[in-house]
Amino acid sequence: MEKHTTSISNSDKLSLLSSLSTMLVAGIPLVETVDSLLDDAKGGLKKMLTAVRSDLAEGKHLYYAFAKFPNVFDSVTISILKASEESGTLDTALKDIRQNVRKEIEFSDKIRSALTYPLVIFVVFLIVLIVMLVFVVPRISQVFLRMNVALPLPTRVMLFASDIMLHYTIPFLAVGVVIVGAFIYLYKRSKKKVIQFFAGLPVFSPLAREIDLERFSRSLYQLLNAGIPITEALDLAKDVVIKKEIAETIERSKDLVASGRKLSEGFVEHKHIIPNMMIKIIESGEKSATLDKSMLEISEFLDYQVSKRLATLTTLLEPIMLVFVGLLVGGMMMAIIAPIYGLISQVGSK
Repeated sequence: MEKHTTSISNSDKLSLLSSLSTMLVAGIPLVETVDSLLDDAKGGLKKMLTAVRSDLAEGKHLYYAFAKFPNVFDSVTISILKASEESGTLDTALKDIRQNVRKEIEFSDKIRSALTYPLVIFVVFLIVLIVMLVFVVPRISQVFLRMNVALPLPTRVMLFASDIMLHYTIPFLAVGVVIVGAFIYLYKRSKKKVIQFFAGLPVFSPLAREIDLERFSRSLYQLLNAGIPITEALDLAKDVVIKKEIAETIERSKDLVASGRKLSEGFVEHKHIIPNMMIKIIESGEKSATLDKSMLEISEFLDYQVSKRLATLTTLLEPIMLVFVGLLVGGMMMAIIAPIYGLISQVGSK
């Protein structure tokens, strides 16, 4: 199967799933539905729908056509679509997937909102730093050079940085572009590894674990609700998590389930990773044969927990970032003022 690198925005993805679900419920054939969507589609969405239309015209299933676009639909979504097409419940499955995509977008927006404030503060600091190095420091440096005074190390560092930016502007910008480009390339090429690195940092590790468990619980609920066997569902849901230790825990638990034991028994052996609350709810769901509903309850509870933790983290980051930036700006000002104050003291003593 040929894979495509085409990607679409979250809004286009949500709109596509909503339109497909609505039109199928209305009794419109799938090919006609795709044809109607093609009329208004643009960019990546148009390319994707054109390829999907071609596969459907050849008698292929929708899940097969969607599976060619891994940047748009993950393995969990494809498996749910495959099970629903085989059971004749595609319209219901599309509705459930649409709800999941909406929750995923809302979840991502919460994380993005929490990171926006620190990023804005950091950008503001960079702007202040560049303005000082380009406009303020060069004028002050002329005074220091004419007076021939001994300068402290912080002042010499600032003068050196200013000199580099003014006299080697093109190489400086080139190095900056290369660094930013290398980071973007690394992120796109090894996105999961980059996220794993930040998720492993002590500050973000507890939050990353809750996010992983929330996404795992929600994915497992969808898969079980679609009628997919639990071992296969666990194997698929494992791919949505970022932290390596959680993925390994799910893999070991899957092996235990395959040998005839319960999922809760597998998670009990990893209490340092899986919360006791989550294990108890899973155990209750297994006893009442409602494991899928139990996973939905867990995902909703963890969604609330993550939202609360993100709000707390944002509240704490605001004063910390302000103090941090204040100290840096204050340090730069002291690096400029200290030599001037020393010079005035020398003149006054004479």
